[in-house]
Amino acid sequence: MVMSNGASASADKNIVDLSRSHRNKAVSKTVRATRERLQASGGSAPVFDRDVLAIHIKAVLQSALVTPLFVAVVTAVGLYVNPVANLFGWALLALSVHAINVLIARRASRVEITAADTGKWRRRLLIGQFLVGGAWAVFAIQDCPACTGDGYYFYQGMALLVAISISAMNGVMLRQGVLFGFLPLVGTLLVAAFVSRHPLDIGMTAMCAVAVVFFHYISERQYRSNLTLMSYQWEKDDLIAELEVAKSMSDEARRRAEDANLAKSRFLASMSHELRTPLNAILGFSEVMNSELLGPLPNPTYREYAADIHRSGEHLLNLINEILDLSRIEAGRYELNEEALSLLDIAEDCIGMVQLRASAKNIAIHEQFEPTLPQIWADEKAIRQVILNLLSNAVKFTTQGGEITVKVGWTAGGGQYVAVKDNGPGIPEEEIPIVLSAFGQGSIAIKSAEQGTGLGLPIVQAILAKHDGQFVLRSKLREGTEAIAILPATRVLQSLPAVEDAAPVERRRRSFA
Repeated sequence: MVMSNGASASADKNIVDLSRSHRNKAVSKTVRATRERLQASGGSAPVFDRDVLAIHIKAVLQSALVTPLFVAVVTAVGLYVNPVANLFGWALLALSVHAINVLIARRASRVEITAADTGKWRRRLLIGQFLVGGAWAVFAIQDCPACTGDGYYFYQGMALLVAISISAMNGVMLRQGVLFGFLPLVGTLLVAAFVSRHPLDIGMTAMCAVAVVFFHYISERQYRSNLTLMSYQWEKDDLIAELEVAKSMSDEARRRAEDANLAKSRFLASMSHELRTPLNAILGFSEVMNSELLGPLPNPTYREYAADIHRSGEHLLNLINEILDLSRIEAGRYELNEEALSLLDIAEDCIGMVQLRASAKNIAIHEQFEPTLPQIWADEKAIRQVILNLLSNAVKFTTQGGEITVKVGWTAGGGQYVAVKDNGPGIPEEEIPIVLSAFGQGSIAIKSAEQGTGLGLPIVQAILAKHDGQFVLRSKLREGTEAIAILPATRVLQSLPAVEDAAPVERRRRSFA
């Protein structure tokens, strides 16, 4: 038999949780707002001014030895090309300016730079870059009257290009650093080329100007790329923080819910005795009065009142028992007393229990049982409660002269099932989740004269879940209802065939080398 899920087989608490998803909207809204804020501010420099300045300061301190080494190499090569050149003075000037930049960076690294101080320290660093450009402008005006050919121009051009590239690499995170640093150099070369009108001076000026513009463009691209990476990192950190806060809030809410559930279970357990004791008295005395064991009641209305009191007391006692059963199951305190039992026998007993009520409404109960079904490993009391709940619902909502069919057989997966089908008014498909929830009742049940507590089917679901089983509810309006309780194949006890007599195995002789 192929079983298709006509309704959710999850436990009642899962259905209830699905209806509470709106509680997570506040957390989702906060996280979404954070993401939009970070994406909107990811490309704006003011957000990362302090971080960018700190990265530049760190880069200046880490590369503090590069510039002195380069100045030493340039000086040595210049003295080799032009022995009479006055490069020692320029080297001293370049090293002094570089030392000023390093001191500014070191001082900035030792203080806490606030958002208000960011612009001040950035101006100081740009001034330092301007002084570096002035030192290289002094180098550019060095002349070599004794040099022949274009070797000295080539030496100066290579030194200036390398200096521009080194400055651009170190000042990526300092916007406009390349322009401020080599503006004196380009201005000096432009004046020299305008005065001399020499083609090599003009070429040197054009080459350095193009190099400054190019390296400025490269620096801007790298600066924006670094800003993008920083914005992504900040977004990730902020979202992680938001998720951690949401997780802590969720854990706290879950802890409170567990505490509330535990308090509810304790309250119900403590109140069960307090409620059952007066109910037993009410049921006993009302039954005595209704049956007139101690003498006749003169007024027949009193007998009707006693019967109503007895029925109401039974209804309240059943409600208390069902609430306690559901509470024990939800609290994980519902222990199964498992044993080998026959599903056919339990189904027959349950049919006999509801037969009187069915006959009162002229309802015919048909049995369709598999002839030979092996026993199952389950809790007899729990399985009996499952079948009784399904049969009681079928009898309750089936109209006069209706029919109920009870099937017991195999499932396609090797398990066993009990199906109770009636030809009653049915349940609208959109109301099935409501019927499967605790205290949930459909529109037909609300209009019916025999209203229940709405706990029968949730208890069936929970008991079957404890047995690793499944509950399927199929129903359509005016087409009847079919409730199927499924037990898995792991619960079926398969009998083993008898072992045939076999000849004993001869003892093997040991052989020793």
